[in-house]
Amino acid sequence: MADPTPDILAAAVGFTFGLLLSVPVGPVNLTIINEGARRGLFWALLIGWGAMTMELIYCTLAFTGFAALFQGKVIKAVMELTTFAFMLYLGIRFLTARSVPKESPMGAKLTGKLHPHSAFMVGFVQCMANPGVLLFWIILAANFTSRGWVPPTWPGKLSCIAGVAVGIGLFFGGLAWAASKGHGKFTDKTLLRIEQASGLCLLGLAIYHGIHISLELAKHRL
Repeated sequence: MADPTPDILAAAVGFTFGLLLSVPVGPVNLTIINEGARRGLFWALLIGWGAMTMELIYCTLAFTGFAALFQGKVIKAVMELTTFAFMLYLGIRFLTARSVPKESPMGAKLTGKLHPHSAFMVGFVQCMANPGVLLFWIILAANFTSRGWVPPTWPGKLSCIAGVAVGIGLFFGGLAWAASKGHGKFTDKTLLRIEQASGLCLLGLAIYHGIHISLELAKHRL
């Protein structure tokens, strides 16, 4: 079977990580669930689209403004280790979560200052208030480029960003639909299980990444 073209691989990588990054329960997911149950599918979708738009802005900034800074061999090696440590940290954090996170202080402050009145802007502002999303995409963009998963070309980067959009849109769309049809079914226990499952997936990715780093080190020693 022929290997996927670089752009298809970039889109698949973007889709996978866009989906994974959307799963952990946070203010955006909670708002979609609450508003979907209260106001219906379309309102919840608008919140998700607003959050997705802001996250795509962060993702685009990461690929176009920061990934090019991490091209040296030493910096690439550091970014490999940073990605491993970051995914390991997030995986453990989500897997061991004991409560559902509410709105962050920064999110409350931004909401108070900007006073978003539309569902779209509510999602947009809530995602904007989480700079960790930008940091996550900077680390991933540098790692994807250094490993050849995303070609350092405009078609490759845009394919990955498009994959991210599909992954995020699919998750938020499904969450909005489920919330609008299942009022009262998303208990704190259910939300915690979802977050813990995403943590387990991230731990698996971290272990895979760690094995890859170990094999690369072993090759250089031989």
